[in-house]
Amino acid sequence: MSQIETKKIIKALNVSDGAGVKLKRSIGTPEADYIDPFLMLDEFGSENKDDYLAGFPPHPHRGIETVTYMLNGKFEHEDSTGAKGLMTAGDVQWMKTGRGIIHSEMPAMSDGKLLGFQLWINMPAKLKKNKPQYLYMKGSELGVHKDNEKIVKVIAGKYEKVEGPEKNHNVEPIYFHIILEEGKEFNCDVPEGHNSFIYLLEG
Repeated sequence: MSQIETKKIIKALNVSDGAGVKLKRSIGTPEADYIDPFLMLDEFGSENKDDYLAGFPPHPHRGIETVTYMLNGKFEHEDSTGAKGLMTAGDVQWMKTGRGIIHSEMPAMSDGKLLGFQLWINMPAKLKKNKPQYLYMKGSELGVHKDNEKIVKVIAGKYEKVEGPEKNHNVEPIYFHIILEEGKEFNCDVPEGHNSFIYLLEG
């Protein structure tokens, strides 16, 4: 198995978005403005309600996919396709905006810890005028691999014999949440030509 060389280590920047929600942004910054096809990666999280209560009121997107993964707390989604959903810990929201969508994401909690990620993926040019789609995956639907060294939650793609719940993807993404025992290693196959990154949350 060949190894992929680490080209850059990036420190996330503290930014705000939406109606003033405080975020940590690692992709979509001057240091890493674009890692094809990834446009942006934000960690949103705080135990201070003032950092997130304003949420993300209605705003437009087009030509991209947004993937929201909740680790703690509750968020409500509503969009112009008529889709509504309540995201709780472990849930995934995958929105393919196509020719355009207006949506909002607002906290469904008045205090406590909020933690999650949002990833933006560029859609292929030939698909940018497609009808928008909203996919909601409960945490219990995610494939999970467990052994003595690690837990791998498969949001998209395949690890060992475990696959993510959604098979119809535009860019063949691999998206894992990896919980690794101290001192242990994680290995996986990355298709040739694919760009990849690791976000270290703890450790």
